[in-house]
Amino acid sequence: MASRSRTSRALLTALVTASVALPVSGAARPAAVPAPVPAPAVPLRAADPASLDARYAAGRRDMWAAREVAARHGDARRAATLADMAGPGRSFLMFDGRDGGRGAEVLGDLSRAERVAVLVPGAGVDLDHYARVRRDAEALLAEVGGASAVVVWLGYRPPALLSTAALTPARAQEAAPALRALVRELGTARPGARVSLLCHSYGSVVCARAASALAVADIVLYGSPGTGADRVGSLRATATVRAGRGREDWIAGVPHLALPLPFGTVGFGTDPVATEFGAALFDAGDCGHSGYLRPGSVSLRSIAGIVAGIGDRRA
Repeated sequence: MASRSRTSRALLTALVTASVALPVSGAARPAAVPAPVPAPAVPLRAADPASLDARYAAGRRDMWAAREVAARHGDARRAATLADMAGPGRSFLMFDGRDGGRGAEVLGDLSRAERVAVLVPGAGVDLDHYARVRRDAEALLAEVGGASAVVVWLGYRPPALLSTAALTPARAQEAAPALRALVRELGTARPGARVSLLCHSYGSVVCARAASALAVADIVLYGSPGTGADRVGSLRATATVRAGRGREDWIAGVPHLALPLPFGTVGFGTDPVATEFGAALFDAGDCGHSGYLRPGSVSLRSIAGIVAGIGDRRA
């Protein structure tokens, strides 16, 4: 009882700390940069080159339109980011520059992909911090190799890293329908492909909220604070749920409780790498919180093995 009380106080302390930090972090949020409403996306019914090119061209047009608005707004950094994202060799199934930005970028040839990995990033990721997630996707694609594609799905409003929103499942609940829609679209376009969902940090909360309706082979939780579920069975997932945590990841120190409070639940419950959660564990080596897909790392090899369908590929 005393241990639970101390943990509860630690979690509440984190909540208070985040509440104090929120005005500071919020002031710098890129959501204040205006952007136009994107054109409605044409449903992707097949992943043939012509259909994909049409979707990619639409995403590029939306990016250039957002770039023009950002430039007129006086935000040179955002304008430069969008110009780079709309450049040659970049492919987005969707893009929306409003409210911090949304996007689904494809790396690799989706029209030929036999394996598709969908990366769901966590807190603190927006258009101005997107480049590091893309680097992770590039490293994963290179490691998996072969007929593979990686989709970086920034299709929701990730909470700021230091914010009350990062301690509750509210943003994840908002995000779940859009993630389900993306997975359905990929399943329609590439019905024979093996799809894996890779869920980092707060992204694992998003994946958990969508899990019961996802037709994927694996749901991979890494750097996870918890999912809001006490065990794998509570997710009602048909996929194999896997979990890993690097030995240098600070997320290990997050209290694994779910505390009901008047405004909602704080915390995400059982540790996904705990035996009682019931996930299939993989070796994440000694990586830190942002290093799971670092080239040459044990964690990257393990995750690439899962995507490839050969399990935890050890060093």
